[in-house]
Amino acid sequence: MILSVQAIHDRAAIGTIAARRQIAVAGKDRASFLQGLLTNDIPALTPGTGCYAAWLTAQGRMLTDLHVLESGTMILLDVPEAQADATLERLDQFLFSEDVQLQSLAGVLIGVWIHGPESPAVLEKVLRFSAEAADVALAQWSEYQHTQAQFGEQPVVVARISQLGVPGFCVYLNPAHEAALLDALHIGGAITVPPEALEAARVEAGYPLFGIDMTEDTIPLEAGIEQQAISFTKGCYVGQEIVIRVLHRGGGRVARRLVGLKIAGAVPPRGAAIFAGDKQIGAITSSADSPRLGAIAMGYVHRDFTAADTAVQVDVNGQRSAATVTSRPIA
Repeated sequence: MILSVQAIHDRAAIGTIAARRQIAVAGKDRASFLQGLLTNDIPALTPGTGCYAAWLTAQGRMLTDLHVLESGTMILLDVPEAQADATLERLDQFLFSEDVQLQSLAGVLIGVWIHGPESPAVLEKVLRFSAEAADVALAQWSEYQHTQAQFGEQPVVVARISQLGVPGFCVYLNPAHEAALLDALHIGGAITVPPEALEAARVEAGYPLFGIDMTEDTIPLEAGIEQQAISFTKGCYVGQEIVIRVLHRGGGRVARRLVGLKIAGAVPPRGAAIFAGDKQIGAITSSADSPRLGAIAMGYVHRDFTAADTAVQVDVNGQRSAATVTSRPIA
């Protein structure tokens, strides 16, 4: 696995950290419709840009997270696979008289993910970009920048979405051409890495996944995603009142926070208890064996124990292992 993790950090590595599906939102009212539902500023997006966002309940807890890409003719929502059907149904329930059309892209579109500092060069070998798009090298793209390109004669969309602490890209295309694209990426110098290598890199990067590190019990501020996912200048959206109350009345203090952990011992299982003395203060959500750092994890701990270098213990198969709280990413 050492070579696979090195490929992520030093080369170009192909792999998906979690299954996702796409939903198309079209119509002239698409941005204003989503503006009232999602946490980020959707009308501020221009063609070829995007953002990360969350959809909250009225109680401020997460229903899902989303990658949002504005093409100029539609908005693509990239959501966790397990939440895709419910998200589409919920969007439809909020539609009244708006000029908005919704469509599941399951079976029509998939994403092929490539990570690492050499991934821009590999993609530039494999895909053909318009002269305008080629003016800016992929390595200089900002997060969520995207454009249409060609793979052979097939149209694809390339988006920069970094998840593992290195430049990352997703190529959206018809599933019928996935195998051919993977072959071309391999010829271009990328390698496919196993899930355990992707997980080690993800935990090192402190990148939380919905359904694992964030659930329907999570407030975005607990997961530490507010700077990426929430606009603090936009108008009203579902759950905003709770977010603003925590920030302005509570000074941003929440009962628990997602932190990184370095563990002196074996890798703990998901759900393993975190202790301070005899008191349980939290639980592990993700863990991995990092070739560089050893046993590492992410987990929620009580707000009194979130400072970096705080000493705690983790229950690993009935035995307490010493652990140290870290910031995210884990260094």
